[in-house]
Amino acid sequence: MSDSHPSSLESTLTRNWLRRGPLACALWPLSLVFRALSGVRVALFRAGVLKSSRLPVPVVVVGNIYIGGTGKTPLTIWLVQALQAAGMRPGVISRGFGSAEEGAREVGAASTPAQVGDEPLLIKQRTGAPVMVGRDRAATGLALLAAHPDVDILLTDDGLQHYKLQRDVEIILFDGRGAGNGWLLPAGPLREPVSRPRDFTVINTPQLTDELVRAVNPGTAGSDPVRGQTPYLPTAAIQMTLVGEYAEQLRDRTQRKLLTDLAAHPKLRIAAAAGIGNPARFFGMLKAAGLHVIELPLPDHHDFQDRPFAALNADLILMTEKDAVKCAQIEELRDDPRLWVVPVTARIDRVLADQIVEKCRGRSIA
Repeated sequence: MSDSHPSSLESTLTRNWLRRGPLACALWPLSLVFRALSGVRVALFRAGVLKSSRLPVPVVVVGNIYIGGTGKTPLTIWLVQALQAAGMRPGVISRGFGSAEEGAREVGAASTPAQVGDEPLLIKQRTGAPVMVGRDRAATGLALLAAHPDVDILLTDDGLQHYKLQRDVEIILFDGRGAGNGWLLPAGPLREPVSRPRDFTVINTPQLTDELVRAVNPGTAGSDPVRGQTPYLPTAAIQMTLVGEYAEQLRDRTQRKLLTDLAAHPKLRIAAAAGIGNPARFFGMLKAAGLHVIELPLPDHHDFQDRPFAALNADLILMTEKDAVKCAQIEELRDDPRLWVVPVTARIDRVLADQIVEKCRGRSIA
């Protein structure tokens, strides 16, 4: 199968992770091994055998336990902007997925996805906040604070299982898939048990049901592996929705078309491409706007070097902002008039940012 499409193995696992069918049951013993190994690692951090670092400013982790994309980057962007509006000076640290470099490096105007990763570059473009990437998040956080001493709070995009970095607030993000079949890898989609403690539960879904809330937020408290305490578990999840209202032409972002206007022209042949963790979510948003699209799901963090649109018979090709930051680096794609970007904005109850500000301001800054 071409590299431009998810592998059959990946597709098979993804489907089976939603139910406890024969394949999931066959893999269940391996998930017990995975859980045991994860538990040993957590215990070593709690005992101090594996060391963790505490930074001089509060640290907020935006992460997930469901493997793949749940919408962490839009949530991080929303949170940065909310903290900025509250008068704080946030910075962002990230792994920088796809980058070949290891050391801490800052995301700048001239950075490329190959250097720093697609998501950090998008966060920088959308927020203007200082963004630093590196494999060691504690060292990366220290590097960001050294370069920007005015930063008074750090957000880490992903890194929930990166226990080498101590954190003050943990946000676990789910989407409409909930916890899948509820089992850990490889029998299910979870990196950690759904009962894992956290400070906030956010669900990225247009429809928040009681069943979905119960699936991802059972309310089981426990000891945090880094902080060694029982953190607050909300009794109700906070809903997040991703809204896209218009598309911008990739080669000229000042050119804009409302999605509702595109939907009013049924003769337009419109394709939609998404190289994100859950492409179906992007396609569903377009369908909700009334669009009928040819779906082109791509692997997460797809680099587009294989020119997947060359033979595509479409008048317009809609893509995510995450994909656009890579396509803009490829001249052939950047100049393709068919390519249009659909920016999305997260909508979340303001109470999330307010409670995070309250928690972090209560910490004594070193």
